[in-house]
Amino acid sequence: MSLGDCNRLLVPISKQDHIQGRVSTSVTLVQYGDYQCPTCGEVHRLIKATQQQLNDLCFVFRHFPQPQIHPYAQRAAEAVEAAATQGQFWQMHDILFTHQQALGNDYLVEYANNLGLDIPQFLQNISSQVHIDRINQDIESGLHSGVTVAPALFINGIRYTSRWNIEQLMAAIVTASH
Repeated sequence: MSLGDCNRLLVPISKQDHIQGRVSTSVTLVQYGDYQCPTCGEVHRLIKATQQQLNDLCFVFRHFPQPQIHPYAQRAAEAVEAAATQGQFWQMHDILFTHQQALGNDYLVEYANNLGLDIPQFLQNISSQVHIDRINQDIESGLHSGVTVAPALFINGIRYTSRWNIEQLMAAIVTASH
């Protein structure tokens, strides 16, 4: 792998991905994230603000939990996937980023309950770890594209390396859209 490859998204977006917006739009953001990572929480707020300003943005979230530094990240990713099986991925995704300090099992069940999820099914999905392969595929795709820590952001397949602020992110998106 050449140095240039480390800044490119090498695993294309597929039906397996969690996608907000239309893939056919002019700009696609792909984030590799960890629900317990404070910087990922900041990036989540930046992306939300960006989505409010640009209505033709495609956003893809891929899991990149870092359990060695964030002990709740893996279980949080499993909880989001369990919510996804009940059609509530983005709702749970937003809740977990809003409540990053409260990701223990009791909180995850409370959030699932607030979303009206089938709790026995939710708990069964998590306890049997049915989503581990899905999460590991995201991690592998990140590693393949040179991601070593979260957050990592790609704009139209190119790694975003500027500062995590709205002005620079918007400038990068506008540049990518032309």
